[in-house]
Amino acid sequence: MSSRLPLVSRVLTALAAVLLLGTFAFPLWRIELEAPQYPEGIGMLIRIHTVDGIKPNDLQNINGLNHYIGMKAIEPDAIPELRFMPWIVGGLVAAGLAAALVGRRGALVAWLGALGVAGIAGLVDFWKWGYDYGHDLDPHAIIRIPDMAYQPPLIGSKQLLNFTAHSWPDLGGVLAGLACALAVVALVVAWRRERRVAVATVAGVLALAGCAPAVPRAIAYGREACAECRMVAGDPRFGAELVTAKGKLYVFDSIECLAAYTLARGGDARGRWVTDYEHPGTLVPVDSARFRRLAGPAGSPMGRGLAATRRGVNRAAEEMAWSDVLALLRDEGLAGGASHAH
Repeated sequence: MSSRLPLVSRVLTALAAVLLLGTFAFPLWRIELEAPQYPEGIGMLIRIHTVDGIKPNDLQNINGLNHYIGMKAIEPDAIPELRFMPWIVGGLVAAGLAAALVGRRGALVAWLGALGVAGIAGLVDFWKWGYDYGHDLDPHAIIRIPDMAYQPPLIGSKQLLNFTAHSWPDLGGVLAGLACALAVVALVVAWRRERRVAVATVAGVLALAGCAPAVPRAIAYGREACAECRMVAGDPRFGAELVTAKGKLYVFDSIECLAAYTLARGGDARGRWVTDYEHPGTLVPVDSARFRRLAGPAGSPMGRGLAATRRGVNRAAEEMAWSDVLALLRDEGLAGGASHAH
């Protein structure tokens, strides 16, 4: 099956890549602190390449508060991730646009996987930074509270002494999340389209199989039982076959049993064959055969002496067509059941 992406998936992939560019223009995350001494609150913004205050002096004020309780100062130049992230995100943008241009499902899956790995790695690294920031305290700090840690929440709100800390994604982080969501939607759209194509293909194959002409197979004489009388088919001069409209094949030990089965269950079948009496084991379609009753002591397994030969060969005076055979056996009551000859 083709792994080409539909146009809508390619457009969604390209749009997701473009949304990632928003992380260069808007903050990824924000952490805000509320306290009685700061009625307007203070906070910081984590950007793709730096950390700064929500208001001009916020970062300086946060570092001043941190000094009293022994926390490290937040210095953007000392955070190595801020030097790498622009390159990582830039690479993801380029890879996303390339996946949209290539238009292959494998490229989209690979890009979505890279997005997921980068996102999870970023959140884990952010949590580790917050853990170190809140636990690695100066033992000589002015304010020391035994067993107290000041790790900010990864997401949500948390009480830290008389401060309430709030940590939430900012617009850049939201755009990154939307980019991941669009990539997932692009993959789902492609998968659903392929599924519809697969279903249509299977339906087409089944339809073609249903329209294809039925083909008989050789009867395993001495082993296969007749579908009508349940006796084992033993004489290769009289065997018959039927293939139903659903493609199921039935074997019969005689023309009479094939006719009885047809009379009892209707004429809906893809094919019926009878054995050429003069060429044992050779099956011919009932519409291409002529039927006669054998003279003398010769008899068929059902005892009515019906035999078939290919039409046009050794033409006999009292030959019958398949419809005549059905009418004859209906009149003789074979459709209601008959004993098997021995």
